[in-house]
Amino acid sequence: MRKYFPLFVLALLFLAKPGSVTGQEAIRISELLEEDGDISMQDISRIDETVIVSDTLDGWQARWFGGLNGAQAAYSNWSQGGTNTISATGSSVFNLKFRRDRFAYALDTNLRYGKARIQEEGTRKTDDRIAINNKFSYLFNNDKWSAFANVNFSTQFAKGFNYSVPDTIQPIMISRFFSPAYFTQIAGIAFTPADYFSVQAGMAVKQTFMGDTSLSERYGLRPGEKFRFEPGYSTALFFEKELFSNVRLINSLETFTNLQRDVASTDVHFSNELVGKINDFMNMSFQYVTIYDDDFSKKVQVKQVLSAGISLKIL
Repeated sequence: MRKYFPLFVLALLFLAKPGSVTGQEAIRISELLEEDGDISMQDISRIDETVIVSDTLDGWQARWFGGLNGAQAAYSNWSQGGTNTISATGSSVFNLKFRRDRFAYALDTNLRYGKARIQEEGTRKTDDRIAINNKFSYLFNNDKWSAFANVNFSTQFAKGFNYSVPDTIQPIMISRFFSPAYFTQIAGIAFTPADYFSVQAGMAVKQTFMGDTSLSERYGLRPGEKFRFEPGYSTALFFEKELFSNVRLINSLETFTNLQRDVASTDVHFSNELVGKINDFMNMSFQYVTIYDDDFSKKVQVKQVLSAGISLKIL
């Protein structure tokens, strides 16, 4: 964490600089669908499973957004040295919502794919995501409480490799399309005491599919196994609040505990995002995510991204 902290501070100072950004940003996907404002690249990059349907909605509502961000660096006779690189990531988010009386439904699809070309090292994948989330809700008389049922699917488009190997060894393939693929169903109760904080808990089942059985053991399945079923329970906490007039902090902590395994094997996903708006079409964001899933690794997985991007409202 320490080595990433300076980047976090740099992002915070940049985003908080008076006059450097305008308007309110980093609104949750669920809230974006309640108004006709622009959507940022960081909003496109994340779909939070606590989708909320506006209590003013009556009938169907659809939104579709696309985005692109990238980076490029080139050097020629540069005394400090450097490697020529170019990268780009494309994103697409489609949202469909419905509400009638106390019943609500939301569909969110999040597609992302990015690649980078690095001099003398070839082309490498930098981002890859397919996520489809469905949420059914029944709203209680006390609007702080609701019952929900989620049906979610996630996988990736292309092969992923581990490049942390000696130069004499070929990179190791660790994932590909539908390897793994996850289906998750959750049913439970949600409590929202404030507009910036919510808690949910419920019983869950998780299915893991492996199209390529050579990767089965890497994700906790037995050799040659194509499918695994896990009953369990899930909890989640979400916090989202504007720190300054132009900067929003978004935190989430999600867990899944397999009832057939020790509680120490609980999957934990902890996400932190700091997002600010540069203008109507561009934003800058800092993301720091940690994941613990001992099916894949006994070590904590870490993702840290500092980026800028553009966005376009299609529908």
